[in-house]
Amino acid sequence: MDRFSELRTRNDVARILNVSRKELTYVLYIRKPDNYYYEFEIPKKSGGVRCISAPSGGLKYIQKKLAKYLYDYQRQIWKEKQITPHISHGFEKGRDITTNAIIHKNKRYVLNLDLESFFDSFHFGRVMGFFEKNNNFKASHDVAVIIAQLACYNGKLPQGSPCSPVITNLICQSLDMCLLRVARRYRLDYTRYADDLTFSTNRKDFLDCYPNFLYEVKQEIGRNGFKINDSKTRIAYKDSQQKVTGLVVNRKVNIDRNYYKKTRAMAHKLYKTGEFVIDGKPGSIKQLEGRFAFIDRITKLNNKREGNNSNCHNFCNREAQYQKFLFYKYFFANEKPLIVTEGPTDILYIKAALMKYYKEYPELIEKDENKGLEYKISFLRRTKRLHHFLGMSVDGASAMKTLYDYFIKGHNVPNYLFELEQLSQKRMNMPVILLFDNETITDRPLKDFLNHIKIKPEERQEFINKLAVSLIKDEKLYLMTIPLPNGKDECEMEDLFPKHVLNHEISGKKFCRDSKHDTETTYGKKIFAEYVFSNYEDIDFSQYKPLLDNIRSVISNN
Repeated sequence: MDRFSELRTRNDVARILNVSRKELTYVLYIRKPDNYYYEFEIPKKSGGVRCISAPSGGLKYIQKKLAKYLYDYQRQIWKEKQITPHISHGFEKGRDITTNAIIHKNKRYVLNLDLESFFDSFHFGRVMGFFEKNNNFKASHDVAVIIAQLACYNGKLPQGSPCSPVITNLICQSLDMCLLRVARRYRLDYTRYADDLTFSTNRKDFLDCYPNFLYEVKQEIGRNGFKINDSKTRIAYKDSQQKVTGLVVNRKVNIDRNYYKKTRAMAHKLYKTGEFVIDGKPGSIKQLEGRFAFIDRITKLNNKREGNNSNCHNFCNREAQYQKFLFYKYFFANEKPLIVTEGPTDILYIKAALMKYYKEYPELIEKDENKGLEYKISFLRRTKRLHHFLGMSVDGASAMKTLYDYFIKGHNVPNYLFELEQLSQKRMNMPVILLFDNETITDRPLKDFLNHIKIKPEERQEFINKLAVSLIKDEKLYLMTIPLPNGKDECEMEDLFPKHVLNHEISGKKFCRDSKHDTETTYGKKIFAEYVFSNYEDIDFSQYKPLLDNIRSVISNN
């Protein structure tokens, strides 16, 4: 990477950020950075609101590049000097409030300090001066000015900019080293998460030296251009609740019990009435999921440290609550009809077919003048989270059996459908369609699933003729398979394409549907599906129409 001391001009800045000089000039001097911002407020946990100033358009694009460059540059400096960072945990890769809290767990005393008006402390001159004078940068005056122009809004670093976190951490390194020296002299541990400073110790006599320690800390903070918010200074003893960046650290890092109880109550209210409030305002599914994900993260941390490997059949209460929420979000209160496919390539095929025939299927896809084509159906994206909580493996059809069990109380799983219907006095919101390849003769996923739901062999021909059946009486869970083309006894999604499409060569390689990995002569389903999706206008999807008709029919009847 270029040394900052070697950068001299706007051209140099444009080059290291991989943007054109024209683009950089337009943002800086024609439209000007302050005109790219919009402001909004978010509630603080302690009450009141926090003003967020967020950039947009070309400025946001350049700020992201600047943030990455500064982050990578600092890592390179640390690597050269063989420095291992360990103080700052905010806005750092691999570090968060959890790693910050772990340092202070199971201590006799925990001291929390807060820096007053943190972001306002980083004014334009301070940002410019840092890049000019810091020994790791030593940028020219012109380059330092450009960086400050890109980073500042109304003369200071804004909360909401992609590059504000990395710049604040760079400038705070001097503060961190000064406070670390004081902490070590008094035998304390020290970490910082943005404007939250935490010290902890097991010294029995710490209270005796506390006044002197606090005085020295305040002196260092003042010398580094900051000020303590005295109203937020607190010291917690081991026999009271000790919290660090919102986490309890008395014996192990844990969620505040009240936070979990409130989250569980919000979920119950959502299941019962379809809405809930958070901080006095209407809450969203996304907000609630964020709370559950946060709780789960800490739960997993403790399970890992205690050697507990939970699975979807052996969850603690907190994990079971998250599991129930995920079932509600994806399968009970889904806002669009949901299709669950055997694999991710099937999704691309169906989406491409709908794009091809969007005028014929307005119930499934529509064209918006501003947004372009929009699907009126959704597809389940298999994630590690769904794999862990609902047994929905990232690929393959065996997960369909596990999912079905949650609708009817199968082996060792709760009947979430029944529970949610009892609470809300409502049925499922939108249809859920389990879509299989049409394979009932050989030992394939559909045959396995039919055995699982106890469909007798003599009844399967009727199912094949219907192509779509309701799995639970008076519910919106459906089993669907694809039509058999050209008199075939069985078929996969790929069999609905003409032979010349299946024989298409890419870089001299031929398509092999059974190959999980690309070889020197063949490519697999993933590349084939990407090819189909990218070239949908030129591909014949006519044999997909019966499938699209069936999907439309199921949705229209609900």
